[in-house]
Amino acid sequence: MPDPGATHALEIRPAGGRMRAAFRGHVIADSNDVLILREGAMAPVAYFPKDDIEMGYFARTERSTHCPFKGDAGYYTVTLEGEVLENVAWTYEDPLPGAVQIDGRLAFYTDRIEVYEVGDKTAPNDHHANVDEVVQHTDSGGGQSQKAHWPTNVEEPKG
Repeated sequence: MPDPGATHALEIRPAGGRMRAAFRGHVIADSNDVLILREGAMAPVAYFPKDDIEMGYFARTERSTHCPFKGDAGYYTVTLEGEVLENVAWTYEDPLPGAVQIDGRLAFYTDRIEVYEVGDKTAPNDHHANVDEVVQHTDSGGGQSQKAHWPTNVEEPKG
């Protein structure tokens, strides 16, 4: 029996710049260390390191799938602002030898989570690049911000 991997190529390369993943403008991943996996005729997939993902919004699910080229995938559900996105992200925690670079990284279904590049070339046309740093430090109405509040830039009144 022929080896199915002999005719099936995985190409995994660094994205070459900063990327983000967001849901309704809420940034859930921001990284300069994204890997892009290209597999046959399928669309390229961005794999983010867990350290660059707001994992507090994620919960592991019971779902698993098997790919004969990458291995067994586990899935995550995201809960954000009262909305639950079932099995919207996946990971290969013990990938097959041809995919070891994506070990423990997460990828997102791009029809449900927006994944985009951020950089000098895309920033002028990317509405997120101009405002998202401010939004991450601002209360969204739920009582908490994504990032710690900035330190004050004025002194207390004397008197």
